[in-house]
Amino acid sequence: MKSEFIKREGNSVTFEIAIDAAEFEKAIDKAYNKTKSRYNIHGFRKGKAPRKIIELNYGKGVFFNDALDILLPEIYPNAIDELEINPVSQPSIDIKEINEDGSIDLIAEVDVRPEFELGEYKGLEIEKVDAEVTDEQVNSELNALVEKQSRMVTVENEVENGNIVVIDFKGLLEGEAFEGGTSEGYTLEIGSGSFIPGFEEQIIGKKAGDEFEVNVTFPEDYPSEELAGKPVVFEIKLHEVKKKELPELDDDFAKDTTEFESLEELKNDIRTNLEKTAKEESENKMKDAVVEKLAETTEIDIPKSMIENQLDRLLQEINMQLSYQGWSLEKFAELSGQSVEDIREARREEAAQIVKNTLVVEKIAELENIEVSEEELDADLQKFAEMYNIDIEKVKSSLQEADIENIKNRVKSEKAVQLLLDNASVK
Repeated sequence: MKSEFIKREGNSVTFEIAIDAAEFEKAIDKAYNKTKSRYNIHGFRKGKAPRKIIELNYGKGVFFNDALDILLPEIYPNAIDELEINPVSQPSIDIKEINEDGSIDLIAEVDVRPEFELGEYKGLEIEKVDAEVTDEQVNSELNALVEKQSRMVTVENEVENGNIVVIDFKGLLEGEAFEGGTSEGYTLEIGSGSFIPGFEEQIIGKKAGDEFEVNVTFPEDYPSEELAGKPVVFEIKLHEVKKKELPELDDDFAKDTTEFESLEELKNDIRTNLEKTAKEESENKMKDAVVEKLAETTEIDIPKSMIENQLDRLLQEINMQLSYQGWSLEKFAELSGQSVEDIREARREEAAQIVKNTLVVEKIAELENIEVSEEELDADLQKFAEMYNIDIEKVKSSLQEADIENIKNRVKSEKAVQLLLDNASVK
């Protein structure tokens, strides 16, 4: 196999791959053995017809495409290595010529990583992001701990805002029950705003055992066209009224629910953890800011394929997040009055910015000759192992070469961004 560069237009590169006759013949023979059972030849059992007979009946090139499918996973990587091409898209490969001696010439076209110049990237000015932790934040964390230790107690009094009620409800539109409007034993926190506006307010003042109606109107922008803007009646049966009972926030609370001996020790620990988190968030925001600052001053002709690939990844992430809630991207698009393509187009600018930021960071790593040592790789794997409580040797044994390369590239990018921040002018 030989490769020859032909031309570059913008970010698209065209090159030729020449496959010699012996190599192609071997691939054709593999293709024959792999696919011969597809062909029915009179006088032969299925899969038993000789190659020459199949070629005589179906044409000499009957196995060419399958032979190329066998060859390409090997010859294409070799070709881009030989020509030092850095592709960012799937290649388009066509047959240029099948020669009389049995060799074959291919023409490949692929998008490559764009070439661009960076301006001065040290001394970029960014604003300082404060990492201050307030007493209100500490108290909020304390209150969350108290909430976790709360218990629900049944009360006999009328429903008040903040109470938890257990109800049966049946929704009626013009006297008929509608889909999704009926439930039994439903637990609802009054004041949570989780139901249609006006629903929860009409339960206030009722008692366990009461049966009553709630009249509400669905919002005009409600996802279901059948219900949007329509007045409905809910028949309600109130089974139980509960309220939260909170423990006293004192030294005993700290001793009983944490490893600390006093409330003051607990507060100090919360503040320390909040300060650590705030510092990390502050640094991450400044890292984002310095990368975006550099990207703003850099001109890059980004291949469309890179943006499309990033859009694919963004939509996969959205779809995964929706799947955790039992939804799909298609269903979300339908209910929100959009198409999947509309959602995709709305993220195009974001995708282009992500690609641009990635390119400038990788350029920094290249210019600064940033590498990842084995010690740094091990440290990164150790963090992952500790996070998920997995033995590090088990983590290492599960990684393929491509996985390790991806991890190294991520760490390399992190080091490049840190270099930018370390050399920035923070005001």
